[in-house]
Amino acid sequence: MKSYNVCLKDTVKIFTKKLFYSLFDCEQEEEHSMFLEQTFIKILSVLKIDDAENIWKSFKAELPEIRAKLDLDAVAFEKNDPASHCLEEIYLAYPGFHAISIYRLSNALYKRGVYILPRMMSEYIHGITGIDIHPGATIGDSFYIDHGTGIVIGETSIIGKEVKIYQGVTLGGISVSKNLAKVKRHPTIEDGVCIYANATILGGDIVIGKNSIIGANVWITQSVPENSLVTYQTEIKIRPKKNGIR
Repeated sequence: MKSYNVCLKDTVKIFTKKLFYSLFDCEQEEEHSMFLEQTFIKILSVLKIDDAENIWKSFKAELPEIRAKLDLDAVAFEKNDPASHCLEEIYLAYPGFHAISIYRLSNALYKRGVYILPRMMSEYIHGITGIDIHPGATIGDSFYIDHGTGIVIGETSIIGKEVKIYQGVTLGGISVSKNLAKVKRHPTIEDGVCIYANATILGGDIVIGKNSIIGANVWITQSVPENSLVTYQTEIKIRPKKNGIR
């Protein structure tokens, strides 16, 4: 019977937490620098991935750029959420920002041909926030997630700049055979789009045009032109109570 290194989940959890802390805290960066490098090399060794030292050096060199992107994301949170009181609150208390941070870190590794570790990182943060972002997705600057629970963003999704997404949104793929795994299966969301709660957008050839608003609870399997408003219509009747009925 083949053995799988499932205990690696614990190692990846610790690595991911310390990597996140180090990205935003200079003291943590100094304290954990050696640990992160050694643990990264150990994880890749267990996963039988070669050239771990050079991958780490390349990844580490990109961390300032990742931090700069995340600072733009944080500003987008502060600008778009009237419930936020200051920028510090975003870094310390927003699960959507936490999820985006781990996505941007895991995506940098994914683009370097390291696949299992980024998936483990994304599943760790998925378990904490309820936000499922595949590390292979492409997400532009100033990305804003409000609330976030239940969001799913598939591997081949492309999201432009200044996009806003609310809880329960799915950017998914219509079921395809395994031999089409390399084909784009998830939608493209262009710059400035806002997608409200529980909207579902499916398909690799679907494009949501710039500055469009996708209303709550809609189901979309066709492209939407720029500057569109898409809503789900339902009839709600409000009647006065009868005596004795609550």
